[in-house]
Amino acid sequence: MAASSSGSSTLKRTLCTFIRYRSVRCVRQCNASIRTVCTSGSTSQLQPKIQSKGVSSQLRGVVGLEIHAQIHATSKLFACSRVAFCSPPNSSVAFLDASLPGTLPVLNRRCVEAAVITGLALNCTINRKSLFDRKHYFYADMPAGYQITQQRLPIAVNGSLIYSYFGGRKRNQVLSRCVRIKQIQLEQDSGKSLHDDQRSQTLIDLNRAGVGLMELVMEADMSCGDEAAAAVRELQLILQTLGTCQGNMSEGQLRVDANVSVHCPGEPLGVRTEVKNINSARYVARAIDYEIQRQKKVLENGGIIVNETRAFDSKSGTTIPMRDKEGLQDYRFMPEPNLPPLFVYEDEASVPAGVNPTQVVMIDRLKAELPELPGVRRARMVDQYKILPEHSFTLVNEDGLTEYFERVVRNTKAEPRKVIGWVMKELLGNLNQQSLKLAQSPVSPEALADLLNVLESGHISSSAAKVVFQEMWKAPEKAVEQLVKELDLGLVSDREKLLKICQKVVDTHPEQLNVPTTKSNLLTIGGLDLESHTKLKWKNTLQADPTLM
Repeated sequence: MAASSSGSSTLKRTLCTFIRYRSVRCVRQCNASIRTVCTSGSTSQLQPKIQSKGVSSQLRGVVGLEIHAQIHATSKLFACSRVAFCSPPNSSVAFLDASLPGTLPVLNRRCVEAAVITGLALNCTINRKSLFDRKHYFYADMPAGYQITQQRLPIAVNGSLIYSYFGGRKRNQVLSRCVRIKQIQLEQDSGKSLHDDQRSQTLIDLNRAGVGLMELVMEADMSCGDEAAAAVRELQLILQTLGTCQGNMSEGQLRVDANVSVHCPGEPLGVRTEVKNINSARYVARAIDYEIQRQKKVLENGGIIVNETRAFDSKSGTTIPMRDKEGLQDYRFMPEPNLPPLFVYEDEASVPAGVNPTQVVMIDRLKAELPELPGVRRARMVDQYKILPEHSFTLVNEDGLTEYFERVVRNTKAEPRKVIGWVMKELLGNLNQQSLKLAQSPVSPEALADLLNVLESGHISSSAAKVVFQEMWKAPEKAVEQLVKELDLGLVSDREKLLKICQKVVDTHPEQLNVPTTKSNLLTIGGLDLESHTKLKWKNTLQADPTLM
């Protein structure tokens, strides 16, 4: 009887567990259904009313961005494991990254400083006190089942980003826009899932788990893909200039989520969809423009826009559904119990007594270290060198090109506007033709300056200078003067030497000329005072025997 009673109680516990599991599952399904019904109802009320197909042309796109920038640091946000791209799977994983019991997070000071510097560059208000939270969701590549982020009180708020792009009918006008930065928050990255379709299994690489990120939330102040792509490029340049993020989108160091909706101007905003994990500025423009047109067509055909998360397929140029959009209730935010509030200080005077100033983050110290930002540099280039605004964009956007240009200007007598022509056409033309980066250019700024100095002195013509540049590209070890001499491209300015050349031409071909071959009129023969038919004969003579020159 004892054995029977024990078996009965075990079975009862099993049944209770099964019933409890089914109950929880049913409750979750019901909650999901309720959320879906509520979402569907609310979205139908906010859909722009399309009375006819012509009205859909009045719809305008509304775009906001959430950008995840990987902080340029040697170690992760809360652990000492190193950060390295393309390292062997699971070769850079600390106990905290794997969420082993008993491990606690320790905040990386470098990541805090990077967030503060970025906030200052984007005109943000730096919160002297910020808090960390847990954002719960389960993926296999996040062992803890939650992400540490800043939801209640982020490190920086209320900033702005000024960007420019080429617009207008011919796309040749430089248009400037400003997008508001809602907040910048620190958070940790997740790992990576590697799907093996042949073996029908998924492998987990935790090298990225815990890597420090800055999430920059931009308000819905943009209206098309071109604007959003320009904002992403400008932010990328700023982060690279600051050194807070390397910004290599192909390596996942900068990832963009775009929130897209459409509405008629003057009416409430429509239901938005989120396009996740776009990994290039060009794809940002394509994904957003496609999504705007897709939503317009849906509304035009009497459909409704679903609040969902979509992915961009770069091959087809379309967005595809991924899942329903999560809400705040799905993430179950809660204060992070293992991290105290984060404090930053204005200056050394504001540091509390007993605290070592070298061990805290001070805003005035970081503000003094801010470099020249891309927008400021463009304005300076236009004002200082009198170049065109579009040329300033090329100089600043190409890594290292501004420094190259300014080194040429410092070492040559040529005007900056002439230098910019050589940099844009000859230098960049050869680099692009051979798919080289500026650092791989065989022609140094000093060598190009030497060439321009020879050109300015009148020793060679502009066409000859281009020939010399191509030879410099092939043989960078040779000096400009050496190449000019070897190619015999120098211009003759000696009067006596010119007279001898002209005399030789006239003596060799007297039948080609109908004028006396005296020394006094040799220069007239070689100049512009001859009759037109005599000029033509002269030209034909030189073309037939160019060695005479």
